[in-house]
Amino acid sequence: MANVELILLQRVEHLGQMGEVVKVKPGYARNFLLPQAKAVRATKQNRERFERERLQLEAQNLKRREEAERVAERVHGLSVILIRQASEAGSLYGSVSSRDIAAACGESGLTIDRGQVQLGHPIKSLGLATVHVALHPEVVIPVTVNVARTLEEADKQARGEALASVEQATTEAAAEVAPDGTKATEP
Repeated sequence: MANVELILLQRVEHLGQMGEVVKVKPGYARNFLLPQAKAVRATKQNRERFERERLQLEAQNLKRREEAERVAERVHGLSVILIRQASEAGSLYGSVSSRDIAAACGESGLTIDRGQVQLGHPIKSLGLATVHVALHPEVVIPVTVNVARTLEEADKQARGEALASVEQATTEAAAEVAPDGTKATEP
């Protein structure tokens, strides 16, 4: 199929800036850009309408961007804690998704949609992870996600302390016992 020409109504990452005429695949236009009002078809009528409304659209975009920058300054360094069940090796029984992160951010005072969370892949292990939240197409903030079994464990992770798992402690205890069952002593 032939590509579709669109006029971008806002900046779209890896595609272009507001006002640019871009060619994209029909499915991308039909399923993402057009329904989310990020673009309009590049017909003669829409091009004329865009040129008439360009200043107004740019002013609205600037206002939304400034508002997003103020929010970003207010929540700079945001860290959220998610309590999950995990194996002794630290693998989660399930995973942490963008929906979980958006809900945790909401509890911390930053109301966002799960679509704003830029998560490359689900988080599947305990520990600290940094994800990006797009408050505006041009304003992205980092959010630290602390995944732990308990609040105490989350506090230790936040301080940077290494968590010794039960398996490690068992292995260390076994190393201290000699093969004949007596306690090994250091020379």
